[in-house]
Amino acid sequence: MTIRSVDWSKTKLGAIEDWPPALKTAVGLMISSSFPKALVWGPDMITLHNDAFKPILGDKPNAIGRSFREVWAEAWEVIGPIADKAYAGEPTFIENFPLVVNRHGFDEQAYFTFCYSPVRDERGVVLGMMDTVIETTETIRTQQQVAAVNGELQHRMRNLVAMVSALAGQTFRGEQSVDEKLQIFQDRLRALGEAQALLVSGNHPDTTIDRLIETVLSQRILEPERIQASGPRVSLHGRQALALSLALNELLTNAIKYGALSNDAGRIVIEWDRTSECFHFRWRERGGPRVDVPTRRGFGSKLIERFVATDFRGEAKVDYLPQGIEYSIVSSAAALDD
Repeated sequence: MTIRSVDWSKTKLGAIEDWPPALKTAVGLMISSSFPKALVWGPDMITLHNDAFKPILGDKPNAIGRSFREVWAEAWEVIGPIADKAYAGEPTFIENFPLVVNRHGFDEQAYFTFCYSPVRDERGVVLGMMDTVIETTETIRTQQQVAAVNGELQHRMRNLVAMVSALAGQTFRGEQSVDEKLQIFQDRLRALGEAQALLVSGNHPDTTIDRLIETVLSQRILEPERIQASGPRVSLHGRQALALSLALNELLTNAIKYGALSNDAGRIVIEWDRTSECFHFRWRERGGPRVDVPTRRGFGSKLIERFVATDFRGEAKVDYLPQGIEYSIVSSAAALDD
């Protein structure tokens, strides 16, 4: 729908030819701009916008002619006061403003750089506001991802010696000859190095969950039968594949050092499922040492909760149960398709 296609005579704004000069001028400036702009007019906050604004709306119902309050109802508690300031004559400019919006049938964390500017008539009376906006969500997510990877690298460098020690303990307690054990240990060190290279690589191709799990777990444990993984074929885009790879590496490292794989009896069950509406992923450890809730949360915990949740646009959490750590991701199926 375009501004011209609306029968404005049936709205509170009236026919276009009867619009006040200030409204006609503001609409003309908005339409001629290549920046995403929305004009919000009158006490009812009637919305008009240019074509560049359409990607900001996503799959929302047509916004032209509707109240700006209604269009952004899910975020109005946050942006409403900013709009009120513009109507009071005070412009606001904000960079990389975090906002939870619903544009594709699910809530998502998005970021915008925008300006709400009052629009005045020839007497200086404020009759509406102009919303000039650029979405910066991908920029912020990229910055967060870079920070996460850098933090993960530092985190893993601190834990590398402990990880190598744990791998050595697993390898050299078997019944093979010294030469056989040494070969196995060298293979595991090589796999560990490849995993580290994957985490800091700039190339994170799309993959499936089962393939990702196989890649992360291969050559990392002596007894693969101690890990049971099951679920349908679910594809992940590059950013989500990296996030889950980081989480799996963190969980596996902790399991080998402290958890279910630090003894001879522990087991890990990994399950995932995708329906038409939801995606679920779960990691469960059993049979390891008793788990106590940590008194402080380190970078690893933040990594597999906060950053994974961002990339999956859902929830990710670690539960420290006495019988073993459990980790889960819950997201909408639609978030995997973007």
